[in-house]
Formats: sequence, structure tokens, C-alpha cells
Amino acid sequence: MKTFCLLCLCLWANLMRAQVLDRSAFELLNLDYPGLEKVKTACDAGDTLRAAEELLAYYRSRTGVSTPDLDLEHLSLSERERGWADDALEHTFYVHDGYQPPFNYGKDIDWRYWPVQDNELRWQLHRHKWFTPMGKAYRLTGDEKYAREWVLQYADWIKKNPLVEIPKALYELQDDAEGEAENVRFAWRPLEASHRLQDQINQFLLFLPSPSFTPAFLTQFLSNYHRHALHVMRNYSAEGNHLLFEAQRVLYAGAFFPEFKEAAGWRKSGIDILNREIKKQVYPDGGQYELDLHYHPACIDIFCKALRMADVNGFRSEFPQSYTDTIESMIVFYMNLCFPDYTNPCFSDAKRGSRKGDIARYKAWAKLFPDNAQIWYFATEGKEGLPPANLSKGFLDSGFFAFRNGWGKDATVMVIKAGPAGEWHSQPDNGTFELWVQGKNLFPDSGSYVYEGNEEVTRLRNWFRRTASHNTLTLDGKNLEDRVSHTKSWQPEGEVQSLVTEHESYKGLTHRRTFFFIEGSYFVIVDEALGDATGTVNLNWHLCDGKVNIDPEHLTLSSAFEGDVQVKLQCFAPRHTVLKEEEGWYSTAYRQRTERTSVSLNTPKASEPLRYITVICPYRLPEGEPKIKARFAGESRIEVSVDGQKRTLAY
Repeated sequence: MKTFCLLCLCLWANLMRAQVLDRSAFELLNLDYPGLEKVKTACDAGDTLRAAEELLAYYRSRTGVSTPDLDLEHLSLSERERGWADDALEHTFYVHDGYQPPFNYGKDIDWRYWPVQDNELRWQLHRHKWFTPMGKAYRLTGDEKYAREWVLQYADWIKKNPLVEIPKALYELQDDAEGEAENVRFAWRPLEASHRLQDQINQFLLFLPSPSFTPAFLTQFLSNYHRHALHVMRNYSAEGNHLLFEAQRVLYAGAFFPEFKEAAGWRKSGIDILNREIKKQVYPDGGQYELDLHYHPACIDIFCKALRMADVNGFRSEFPQSYTDTIESMIVFYMNLCFPDYTNPCFSDAKRGSRKGDIARYKAWAKLFPDNAQIWYFATEGKEGLPPANLSKGFLDSGFFAFRNGWGKDATVMVIKAGPAGEWHSQPDNGTFELWVQGKNLFPDSGSYVYEGNEEVTRLRNWFRRTASHNTLTLDGKNLEDRVSHTKSWQPEGEVQSLVTEHESYKGLTHRRTFFFIEGSYFVIVDEALGDATGTVNLNWHLCDGKVNIDPEHLTLSSAFEGDVQVKLQCFAPRHTVLKEEEGWYSTAYRQRTERTSVSLNTPKASEPLRYITVICPYRLPEGEPKIKARFAGESRIEVSVDGQKRTLAY
């Protein structure tokens, strides 16, 4: 009993040490804001403790301001989130899915602990992903240990991660910093600071009733929150999804804490940037300019979050109709490029999404666009609404194309990436594709595996993003020198559908690639290496995991996968072409990779053009392996035969 009482006293003492009244908080507030009359009276009398008590009472009873991200009446806590909350009590913090089990950061929390030199691990520690689950655990159980520990960790983070000014360039990936500047680079990168700016709204609401959330702690919280908002505004990222995240979260700060003197300016700043960037970052066809089908829906969510916050707090009119129309076009873009099982191609730095997550997204999008029957179709897994009227679809501005013979689970879908260079997350992969057949992804893209960090982490990233790791053509295995592909022809209808793309891959070498989708069944790809460049041309093919029989003599790959869905790839190449088996991996989630069959077809090139025909035939067992023949029949025609069915194609 004595031990228990001593423990309680120790916890109480630690909590009190973490809660020192921050009088500067009152200077940040507009004390003439409706409802703060008692706070102002106490401040005018010099009684800041009384003012803090009145301020806490105000927030505990405040109405008229809300967030769309948290429903206190219908809270839920998954088993996984409960694990994060309980582990956090012992300072074992969930930071990143790629690093499981999570690391322990010590009894005296070491916020600079960096067990693996991956920048993402260090950055994402400072997003405090376990704080909100702790708040939900507190609300659902009433157990004060969660609130008490949150207050201690929150105050500890403030103490050990002071904000000092550093050059804006040091927040960028490629720059290094030393000493205190190095820690600020991670703890106060604008993206992480904005993440906290958003999530601390939920934490504020979840922990607000707790006895551990004292008037003194409230002043610390508000001062720290204000510091975050100003820091993000002064250090907005130059472009890309980071800028969108930061602007949306600054908007959140201004909308949810209108009591701050600068709140209206924060809100306006976020709205102005989003209204500007949605025109800049989204192509006319609805594609987001990073050309990454993982970040694309994340950007949709950013734009939608801003609208929802505007809706619940009465400022929707500050977004024009064109803003909403662009969001809808982004959703149409995304639905056309995903597979029937709701997974997305992993081009660029994309991770593979989940069925559950995307259905939840479509349900949220359907609330904003209730008249769009296509969105409702995906939100209800096809039970209601209507599928898109089209099958194959091209987005020529973004350079994404989908050959499709249906919207159901028995469909065949090839998605191709061949367009502009894109921004940071886009990879040098023009002409690559993924092929999904009746539930199986036969040619998954390499993905990204990791981002950046020390030499070993960067080496791994570079391997997955290099051109040779994609289903496209290279010269001497080098990365593309020019990453802009041009659409020469697109025919998405009829028994023979086709796409012709072309780009100057290297100095003196233009790669022209023609895709044919034949009768909704199989594919023919014609690759031409044009120009006077010399070296070795490599035609790179990467299948999924599973057994694949390789026939170097006939340049053929024949699968022997588990299950019914199989594929045969046969190439008809110039003389002296040699098939070589290569190291093969693909990644659909951070720091997760799967071994697969990869080959290159290598042809010595002098100054003359080289031309290849590749036929890709998916089939189902117990059907026999298809018999394939193909040849060039003149300068602009090929003849293809699959199981004796002949077809002449112009290219």
C-alpha cells in the first residue's frame, strides 16, 4: 500500500513539474473574442492563474466550432491502436509500418534516438502517431494513466525539441545539418510540424475533460500550438504534396482555434494556397503532377478535408466551384486506373492501397458528390450506383492509360505510365505497365521500397527506382536521360485497341512503344530503338513472384504459378539478342519486398534501328499454354498468330 502511494506521489510530482503556467499564451489570444470575457477580466486584474482556469472552462464548454475528423459520440479503438496506446505508456512508440516491432525510446525519452539511419524513421517519430490512440483509450476507458502519460510526453517533447531558426534549405532531403540544427531538421520539418498541428486538434478534444489537462497545461499547449502554426507558415514547402498538407493543416488551425489573434490569417493562408495549387498541381485530365497513384488519392483527401472543415464551420463559399469540379475529376482519374480489387499500380513511389481503405475513401467522397453514381458504385462495392460507361480510358495530359475489358473481378486490366516527367516522387520509368488478370497482378511495378537516408538506404532506393527495374527499354542499363514521353496515338475502342508513345530516352536514341490490346484478351507490344546511338539495348521484363520457366533460346517466359491464372511472354527480337536473368524484386509497402523473375533481352546496337515484338498472353488453367508466332511484315505492319488465329496489325 505504501509503495502504491509513493508511486502515485511520484507520478503527481512529475505531472506538476510538467505543468508550469505559460503567461505568454494570453498575449497570443484575442481576449475580445466572444466567450472570453471572464478571461479578459482576470488578465486585466493580473490574475493569470484565474484567467487560465476561466480559459479552460471556456474550452470545455465551447460550442460553434468543430472538426469533421472526430466524432466523440461514436469513438472506436482498434486492437492495433490499443496496442500503440499501451506500448506508449512504456515509451515504445509506433512510428512507421516499415519498422515493426517498434523501438523503445527509453525511460527518459530520447527523441533523437535513430536506430536505423532512414530519414523517414526519424521524421515520423515526431508525428506522434500514438497520441491520438492514447486519447481514444482514455475516453473509452476513463483510465487516467493515458491522459497523465500524454501530458508528460507532450511536455517532455517541448522541453527536448526547442525550435531554433535554421536556413529553410536544411529541411530539404539532400541537405545535412549538425548539432541542434540536425535535430530541428527532423523535429520541426514543416511537414511533421503540420502533422502535429492537425492531430493535436483531436488530442485536445479527447483529453480536454481530464484532470491532468490543467489550466497551466492549457497555456503550454496553446503557446506550443501557436508556435507550430507560425513556423509552418514561415517555412511552407516550395511545392508538391508537402505544400498541400501544410496549407490544409494551417487552415485547420485557423478554423479550430479562432481565438488566436492570427487565426483568420492562418485560415486565409491555407485557403489561398489550396485554391492556387489545385490549378497548378492537377493536370486538366485530373492527374496530380507527382504521377504517383498512392499520393494521388492522398491529395484528393487533402482538398476534401479542407472542404469538410469549411462545411462544418461555415466558410465553404471561400472555395470556388472549379475547386470542387477538379476534385471530382481527380476521383474519376483514380477509379479508372485502379484494379477491380481496389488495389492501385505502384508506379513511382506508390504503395499499394487496401480495399478497406479505398472503400472508406469512396464513401467519404460520395458525401461530397452525392450525384455521382460512379463514386457510389465503388463506395458500395458495385451493389449500387453505376460503373463508368467506358472500359479503356486514356489521360493524355498525365500520361496514364488503361486497357480494360470489364469492371468485375474477372477483368483483364493493363495500366501504362508514359507521360510528363512529373515531380519528386515520379520515377524514370516511361513506357512501363502493370497487368492485372482476374485477381492476379502478373507484372507488378518495382515500387520504391525506401526513401532516403544513409548510403545503404539510398542505394536500396536507387535500385528500385532505376529505369532497368521497370518494364521498359534501356540503353546499357542506364537511367533515362529524358523522362518526357509523348502520346502519338490512342485508340481505346474496338477489337484492336492501341497506344503509341515515343520519347527521346537517351542522346541519339528514341524509344517508340506501341501497345495493342487484342479482342480484350492478349497484348502485343512493339518496341523500336531509333537513332544513331550505339551500345547495348536492353528490353526489361519483370513478372510477379512464383515459378516462371525461362527459355533463352526462344526468348520465352512461361509461368507455373499457383492457382489458375497463368501468363506466357514471348519476344521476337533482332539477331544476336541474348536473354539474361536479372536480380528481381518488387515492393508494395515500405521496407517490404518480394523476389520475382526478371530478365533483360540484350541486343548490341550500331547506328541502325532495332525492332522487337513481344506478345503477352494471359490464360487460365486447364487451358493449354498458347502457341505464339509473330513477325514483321514490312516497315509498318506485323503479323501475329495465337493458337493459329492470325492477325495483321499496322503500327
